[in-house]
Amino acid sequence: MLDLKLIRSDPERVKAALARRGAAAQVDELLALDARRRELLPRIEGAQAERKTISKQIGEARQRGEEAAEQMAAVAELKQTIESGKAELEQVNADLQRVVTGLPNLPDPDAPEGMTEEDAVVLREEGERPSFDFEPRDHLEIGSELALIDMEAGARVSGSRFAYLKGDLVLLELALVRFALDLVREEGHEPVIPPVLVREEALVGTGFLPGDRDQIYEVPKDELFLVGTSEVPLAALHADEILTADQLPIRYAGFSPCFRREAGAGGRDTRGIFRVHQFDKVEMFSFVEPSKSAEEHERLLAIEERILAELEIPYRVVNVAAGDLGAPAAKKYDCEAWIPSQGRYRELTSCSNTTDYQARRLACRYRPNEDEAPEPVHTLNGTAVAVGRTMIALIENRQEREGGFTLPTILHSYGSPARIGCS
Repeated sequence: MLDLKLIRSDPERVKAALARRGAAAQVDELLALDARRRELLPRIEGAQAERKTISKQIGEARQRGEEAAEQMAAVAELKQTIESGKAELEQVNADLQRVVTGLPNLPDPDAPEGMTEEDAVVLREEGERPSFDFEPRDHLEIGSELALIDMEAGARVSGSRFAYLKGDLVLLELALVRFALDLVREEGHEPVIPPVLVREEALVGTGFLPGDRDQIYEVPKDELFLVGTSEVPLAALHADEILTADQLPIRYAGFSPCFRREAGAGGRDTRGIFRVHQFDKVEMFSFVEPSKSAEEHERLLAIEERILAELEIPYRVVNVAAGDLGAPAAKKYDCEAWIPSQGRYRELTSCSNTTDYQARRLACRYRPNEDEAPEPVHTLNGTAVAVGRTMIALIENRQEREGGFTLPTILHSYGSPARIGCS
């Protein structure tokens, strides 16, 4: 949620920033609703005070045995004014809430211009892309041949874009998760297994609702939602709290299954396990002082790059364009892995600085000093390991002519085979 005081005091700056995201028009609607709300409040309060005064006069007149018809008529008129004012105020507040929760975060000045994935700016490329003396195959072809991935059974049991992972691929997943958790714990993130069913308030608080409702699985009977990332329950962990400065930074690493409807997705991305409805992920999350959030963003990116380097995955880092950011993010980096079968880089991990956007919605604040008023913290998130896509990158970049693939040494001590494939 944006700071309403900032929008009031500098609307043109806010509109110019949101224009980079195609959302400037909503600012004028918000300001009009806010102005009407501020007109109604003193009118209702004044009428209530006047009604109270006249009611007292009526009581005094009756004690003296006098008629008070004129005052009673005035009270009736004031009652109607109060009731109609409250009804309008209720509607204005509802509309104001709708508009303010629908506004995205202000983009960071360093976020590139543009509205699409292609407008991202490449910052660097790392690692050596593999060269093959054969035509590289995709992960599904390799995984199906080795009986590691069964999409047909997944579709039969659960519908399209669900999969069974089997055998050594399961050991690879568990090795990736434990490797990532050990590494990020070393970096100061406390491991957490959070709930993956959350109330609507948690999704509104993190900015995934109202905008992304068609991407979220809902359990209407219980008024719960399946999360698409553990960012949601991790962010909500300190909702409605006032932290102290010495508690910050607070850093977590959540491991959870994630669920996304992926409505509208199509084409090659729906082949195999690249874009599925259920996947596992280790997600980093940080609560920091506002002055430290830019530094924390770079820190999370450095951890993601460390993981990719240790996994020996060739990748590039991109700075995502302002118009392509998710609603909560002010700035986002993506780490994209090289996918040989596609001959291009694809998103593997991301990290976002959401500044005070989520904290305002979640009422998560901190007190800089004992004698200072509390203010919103800044929150950030970053993917440590998106398991399915990481396995795709490992399978495709390390595939062999014979049909198998090797795995990086760093994973062997976590239970991963050195090689998966035909003997």
